[in-house]
Amino acid sequence: MTADVSTNDSPRGRPLLALAAFLAFVFIGGALLAPWLYHALQAIAPGTKLARTPFARVENRALLLMALVGIPFYVRASGIRRWADVGFDPHHVRWRRVAGGFALGFVSLAAVCAVAVAGGGRALNLERTPGQLAGQFAGALATALIVAVMEELLFRGAIFGGLRRAMPWIAAMLASSAIYAIVHFMARPANPPRIDWLSGLRVLPGMLAGMAQPGGLVPAFLNLTLAGVVLALAYHFTGDIFTSIGIHAGWIFWLKFYGFLTKGVPGVDPVFWGTRKLVDGWLAFVALVIVLGVVMVVARRQPAPADDSSRMRAG
Repeated sequence: MTADVSTNDSPRGRPLLALAAFLAFVFIGGALLAPWLYHALQAIAPGTKLARTPFARVENRALLLMALVGIPFYVRASGIRRWADVGFDPHHVRWRRVAGGFALGFVSLAAVCAVAVAGGGRALNLERTPGQLAGQFAGALATALIVAVMEELLFRGAIFGGLRRAMPWIAAMLASSAIYAIVHFMARPANPPRIDWLSGLRVLPGMLAGMAQPGGLVPAFLNLTLAGVVLALAYHFTGDIFTSIGIHAGWIFWLKFYGFLTKGVPGVDPVFWGTRKLVDGWLAFVALVIVLGVVMVVARRQPAPADDSSRMRAG
């Protein structure tokens, strides 16, 4: 992306068409690519752990690969030409917003973790050594920062930012948040009996089957959508994605660390307490609502840049 090309003359319908084409490319292309990747693993590393990777996980990686390939084309087709169009200025990083957002995200899910352990919903895994905990902590932190930047550029900067050019920002927020939730809601069904070139298309609907299970659509999918709403509002009210990156990174840290730090307790209600995923229970929903309130109170008071694209289609 360059710094000097305007996008104001982009047709209103271009972002919608670009998004539809991008999603079709990712899901259909990834489903068709998955069998080839699966058989490639069998040929390259027969008998190894890599070759025993479940087909649904291979398909998930194929979808991610197609998304990475398709992002540059989606961005250009949406009329996005400048870093400012996705709320990110690499020459003027607002570190205070990143740090404040990280503190908010970190503390919110740390509280969920503490309440779950104190209330008996999860138990600390005392078999972990200090060295293991330190290694997992560092790995979770690094993953959180990298993934948060990538996903905020895509879901909030490109998708939400692009949809705001074609529809009212609230509708764009809900649509982009639903897409964010769906992408993060992929289940891993059992391997099909035979892997052929259409197996990916057959397995793809089953990867969303978890939404029909108890606690699937509500509260798990609801929580993911609400998380997307929080991050979109932080972007909309501040005019950039730095606060969103911070909040998202704080959340991802606990998503990666929680399952390692704790273990399940037999007989507890996972719909209320959540599982090792942390954000799939009603307890996490309460925390997300509190974060939503904080973002709406604090972020709206931040002065946005005069040319902030978040002012577009505000009604």
